[in-house]
Amino acid sequence: MTLLRESYLYHLWMTLLSVYEDSSVHRLLAAAGRWCNQQIDQSQVLRVLCREGAVARAWPDSGLCRLLTGLIALPGTLLHRLYTAFRKTFEDSFFARLAFSMGEETAIAQFWMICLLWSIPFSRWNNAYSLLGFSLLLVLFHAGAMRQKTMRLDLSSIGFYPLVFFGAIFLGVLLSYAPGLSFRFLLYHISAALCLLVTVSAVRTEADLKRLAAGGGVCVAVSGIYGIMQRIQGVEVSASTVDLKVNAGMPGRVVSIFDNANTFAEVLLLLMPLVLALVLCSKRTTGKLLAAVIFLIGGAALGMTYSRATWVGFACAMAVFVFLWKPRLIPAFILLCFAAIPFLPATIWNRILTIFNPADSSTASRIPLYQAALEAIRQRPISGAGLGTAAPQAFIADWNLYHADFPYVHSHNFYLEVWIEAGLLGVVSFVASMLWNIKRAAHTVRHCGNSAARTITCAAAAALCGTMVCGLADYLWNYPRVLCIFWFTFAIALAGVKICLSENTDKKD
Repeated sequence: MTLLRESYLYHLWMTLLSVYEDSSVHRLLAAAGRWCNQQIDQSQVLRVLCREGAVARAWPDSGLCRLLTGLIALPGTLLHRLYTAFRKTFEDSFFARLAFSMGEETAIAQFWMICLLWSIPFSRWNNAYSLLGFSLLLVLFHAGAMRQKTMRLDLSSIGFYPLVFFGAIFLGVLLSYAPGLSFRFLLYHISAALCLLVTVSAVRTEADLKRLAAGGGVCVAVSGIYGIMQRIQGVEVSASTVDLKVNAGMPGRVVSIFDNANTFAEVLLLLMPLVLALVLCSKRTTGKLLAAVIFLIGGAALGMTYSRATWVGFACAMAVFVFLWKPRLIPAFILLCFAAIPFLPATIWNRILTIFNPADSSTASRIPLYQAALEAIRQRPISGAGLGTAAPQAFIADWNLYHADFPYVHSHNFYLEVWIEAGLLGVVSFVASMLWNIKRAAHTVRHCGNSAARTITCAAAAALCGTMVCGLADYLWNYPRVLCIFWFTFAIALAGVKICLSENTDKKD
């Protein structure tokens, strides 16, 4: 580190920063940033959008919340009573003390668990790993709850709308057009629900939050390096994923360890904002540099996926991150975006230009997909066709709703697909969950001091905004592993809000 600080590049960078601080450009951007902050604070529209709804406000103190919290906390309460009754016996056992200590640090165990689960290549992946892994973490959490009375599953922080959504998921199986096909997908959503529950409950300190964000960073590093290595070795261009006429000269799309370029890009979209948060909130220079290198690796790999919807979603995520983190930097961010355009590789720029090109077969192929999805919704608007992609495929095929040469896999739209799979209650509660979580995060970070928890909360909320935009042109849950990563990011936002509120309470006291 001393060598770095004595290097020519370091001194050049510090000189450029000093010149910038005294420049007219800096004063202009600072003034524009202050104006943006003022407009945000005085905006009636944003005030309404960020206001928490009556249902969300009433949920923590409601009788239903207390009842469900009591039921879900019952195993931990009973285990704690067992520990109290036989305290001496347990404390005299080395293995019992070891289990208690490990359980009290469930967040550390989850860090290692997600590092392992999300770094397994697709060829060796089994969706049962997620269910087994997060079930094990739940058991470990209860081992800690046995000795620690304050360790209980936190249902109130998860919120009303996500619970309604997971209830709709179960109804999606019961009311499915093909219940047998849907049941397998229920297990994937149970894995995701366990991930959400364990993550929100296990995070009790800012260090826990940073640790889990770092676990996501490990996934970005491993998959990003693997993707770059694929590019170096060469990737064959697939005519099934790229229109070779419109995208002439474009190299093959890297898939890394996920078997699909869009899936790989969606993982990066969900996790890279968390890595950027670590760049900004790490206290040690080595930590900042490591996170910055991982972010650059992930950014390079994201470009190599040539996933247009994800690029747009990531750009939205970065804009929202700046808006939430430091709104006064919005003018500088906009200038930086325009300044970066000339440096984009020609293949990436040409790929961006095909987004609204009707001659692109990938773009044109979505029209019959949307038509089939909308017709399926029209026929089963309340119940949907059934959970998972298999039941809607069977329903659409049996009723001859899809007319195109290539096979129907899913609707390529997040919201349409959730509606088809989980019905009207599912799509309404899903959208409400997303908006509630993002609004709550935005409101919290606007009213708390600078901290690592605040920065990570901004990043998680920004990633969710990016997925909502990306979801307009793709379905992110086509791969169950991405389903878990999505709800992990959702949980990080919830846990970040919990830590920020706790820090505010401590400061007031």
